[in-house]
Amino acid sequence: MDAFPGSEPGLVARRAASFGARAAAYAEERPDYPDAAVRWALAPVAGRGRLRVLDLAAGTGKLTQVLLRAGADAERLVAVEPDGAMLAELRRRVPGVRAVEGSAERIPLDDGAVDAVVVGQAMHWFDLDRALPEIHRVLAAGGVLAGLWNTDDDRVPWVAEMKRLSRSSVSFTNWRPKSLPETAWFPAFERAEFPHGQRRTAESMAATIGTHSHMLVLGEAEREQVMARVLDYLRSAPETSGGAFELPIVTLAVRGRRAPSA
Repeated sequence: MDAFPGSEPGLVARRAASFGARAAAYAEERPDYPDAAVRWALAPVAGRGRLRVLDLAAGTGKLTQVLLRAGADAERLVAVEPDGAMLAELRRRVPGVRAVEGSAERIPLDDGAVDAVVVGQAMHWFDLDRALPEIHRVLAAGGVLAGLWNTDDDRVPWVAEMKRLSRSSVSFTNWRPKSLPETAWFPAFERAEFPHGQRRTAESMAATIGTHSHMLVLGEAEREQVMARVLDYLRSAPETSGGAFELPIVTLAVRGRRAPSA
């Protein structure tokens, strides 16, 4: 199950492992998620009372914080993250939540330990052939798996131009999240989209782009070239040159119920 067909595997692995070097910038600059999207993700198990929730590949805790805001029980919420620097940033920013090292392919939880597994901006990095049966294992009967992705709304012309100018020599061609494959572990998925936004300036928008994986693995010369190109555009475009502006975001949410057996 390849999220990036035709891409060089070594590059995919380097991009997937690139975030820890800029963990503090990631935590500062990346957007959070809409409460409505998180509530939709958890709706199939909402009637169970005090939900046991796993934030998988939790990064610096962007989704963890929204889960708490949306009513998740801090005592029953666990965050799992493979990168030590990202995990340290999560523990600093969300100190009341249990946060442990682990990956989607090797989750350090018991069988049936949680009612929901939620994944923010990360499922495309998983080895789904290994991750989906492992997620199935840690979910209780009837539990839900949900993935969320924030995407800049490139139906807006200035956003489309910004995205074009930010492409680099290691960008994946025309990739965007769609859904998840139907399998014996999760036989069907639903999807929904939610409007979202983030208040930015030209400088902070460029800083956000600088936390994207394709920027993090670039050589210094090309990185500086791309960043300068983006910043010049944002400082000159009418929509973004006057100070603070709203970045329009579409949040895609996908959810599926655990099959009884696989």
